[in-house]
Amino acid sequence: MLVAVTATVRVVDGVDRVRLNAAYVRALEGAGLVPLIVPPLADTDAAVRILDAVSGLVLSGGEDVDPSLYGDTPHPALGAVNCSRDVTELALLAAARERNLPTLAICRGIQVVNVGLGGTLVQDLPSQQSDVAEHELDGQRATRVHGVSVEPSSRLARILGSESLDVNSIHHQAVDRLGDAMRVSARADDGVIEGVESDDPDWWMVGVQWHPEELTATPEPWDRRLFDAFADACRAGVSSASTSLPSALGASASPASGGLEKEAHR
Repeated sequence: MLVAVTATVRVVDGVDRVRLNAAYVRALEGAGLVPLIVPPLADTDAAVRILDAVSGLVLSGGEDVDPSLYGDTPHPALGAVNCSRDVTELALLAAARERNLPTLAICRGIQVVNVGLGGTLVQDLPSQQSDVAEHELDGQRATRVHGVSVEPSSRLARILGSESLDVNSIHHQAVDRLGDAMRVSARADDGVIEGVESDDPDWWMVGVQWHPEELTATPEPWDRRLFDAFADACRAGVSSASTSLPSALGASASPASGGLEKEAHR
């Protein structure tokens, strides 16, 4: 089952190269999914058409989001931004929401979702919020460095099977004012928002600020459960679309043409 996974473009050895950490690929394959890498594209319509071929969307980690997108001016500690990536991912997000396409948002991804739904970001936690722990620990990608409390009634709590867990931390920005039609599902011990999810029961959208793809090989099951739940949501969406075909297409629908028909309704 194909899922779209966003990537970035970076200059490496003087050449623009599409980049995505292999941990995403391993985590998705471990959940029975096949990632289709989507880099920033000049044609956002083309990017959106990619969703016709997939059963879910993963918004991956990476650069800071351009603060002009949420009406703010750049902070001195703002990191690199990629405007082409911002535009591509916001278009994918809008289309996924319209289609109720299962969406898993990770690190930068949770920030893109929040901005895309009308929210704002803390541009730099260390300088803009007091009494917060160190959250940018890139050298400890596979280490659980701080605790997270999960809202008991949230979808995330049901997925993880726990209301508390320890996670890694590789970010200096965070969700500030929450976007529309979302709820906070998890916070770090210092209050930083670590999880959000859609209020719409028809749209499976879960966002986490940590990097679960880096933790699926650890003994704890939480992060594997997150990818498994995303995979289950993707399969459920395909099953639901298939079930609706006869009534949607009329008596002419036939098993031989079912594969193409599913794509049309996804």
